[in-house]
Amino acid sequence: MRSLGADLRALRKARGITLADLAQQLDRSVGWMSQVERDLSEPSITELRQIAGVLNVPMSILFGQADAPAEEVGHIVRKGQRRQIGSTVAGLVEELLSPDLTDDFEVVHSTFRPNSEISTPVKRPTQEVGYILSGKLDLWIDGRTYRLQSGDSFRIRGEPFRWMNPYDVPAVAIWVIAPPVY
Repeated sequence: MRSLGADLRALRKARGITLADLAQQLDRSVGWMSQVERDLSEPSITELRQIAGVLNVPMSILFGQADAPAEEVGHIVRKGQRRQIGSTVAGLVEELLSPDLTDDFEVVHSTFRPNSEISTPVKRPTQEVGYILSGKLDLWIDGRTYRLQSGDSFRIRGEPFRWMNPYDVPAVAIWVIAPPVY
């Protein structure tokens, strides 16, 4: 969990939550929360669950990536070491391609399973750019539907959006989000 503190700090700041606000919502001291963010204190599983709830992220994102050689940590993410993020309930499998969440953006590998969709629009205070690697994806952005296929790209600037893959093959995309939301 060597990147837990930095990831927590980045997630907290991306949501505009102060250290004091987060500590208050968790019913913990600011000092304890500061120690967690500096990797001086390790929260329990129950505390991680509470932190994930307040930050509105899946708990899995709070677990560090697999062990890597020291010279690769913070620079390289091997295919088998990606952190799965988000929930697969809607048929979307997301993996973090960025080494951690400390940059001004995050890069996500998204696989949209066949015949899957989110029906409720999502709106977040981000700028997002995606590139379809394979398959087809229907993307609804602020009232307009676009049919995307391999080689197409898109941008979303804080507008409500939703996606659907009504096709019989997975759609795979690289998605860049700023600031990080996971």
